[in-house]
Amino acid sequence: MTRRSLVALLSVGILSMGALVGCATGAASSPTSEATPDATASIAPSEVRAGWLDAGRGIAVVTLGSSSCVPVATEPVLSGTTLTVDLVEPSDGPCTRDLAPRATYVGLPAGVDPTRDLEVVVTGAVEGSTSLAGLADAPAAGDEFLPSAGWVGDGQVAILTWGSSGCRPQVEAVTSAGEGATVTFVEPPADQVCTADMAPRVSLADLTGIVDDGPVELTLTGGNVASEGPIAVLGAR
Repeated sequence: MTRRSLVALLSVGILSMGALVGCATGAASSPTSEATPDATASIAPSEVRAGWLDAGRGIAVVTLGSSSCVPVATEPVLSGTTLTVDLVEPSDGPCTRDLAPRATYVGLPAGVDPTRDLEVVVTGAVEGSTSLAGLADAPAAGDEFLPSAGWVGDGQVAILTWGSSGCRPQVEAVTSAGEGATVTFVEPPADQVCTADMAPRVSLADLTGIVDDGPVELTLTGGNVASEGPIAVLGAR
């Protein structure tokens, strides 16, 4: 089991135990739709998208479903150039009855070459598949737990940050900045409580009409999420 998958699974266990402590790692989602116990990710259509993250050590899998109930990935299975990802619905509360894109982080097993095309097959809470084009060059591996970003569709990027799984950062605004963009996150309320874990959280941001063609870098700010300088968006639109 990869370290990333282990971290994600441990975060699910901590969530189920309800261990809540104060944190300063980001804002939880603020659902705008009515929360109902029977509105779960299982109602999502089969549209699936994916993008490279974390210097090619992981990917974001984007599915459609309840915005407040993001599926969690179990240990992925690699067979040749096909990666099978099983998604599990969260079981720690009701879900909003909306239909929105939400992103799940998947740590990749040994043997995945980010410069080669990857077929991603999704099973479980959502079923579907997508083809992920390989990167032109293998990214330099940086330190663990650094933020990263990757294209997951025409104009949309997935942004990986690390912190409490109970307090997912929420994008407030995206603005043009030189040859890239600045992504500002919502400031969390002073009385917000979060789970005491260190887990991958993936936020989505729409850059349509904000950046030009070509390489793009993002600067992250606000919401107790920050990058030490701009981060390159991996992949292609």
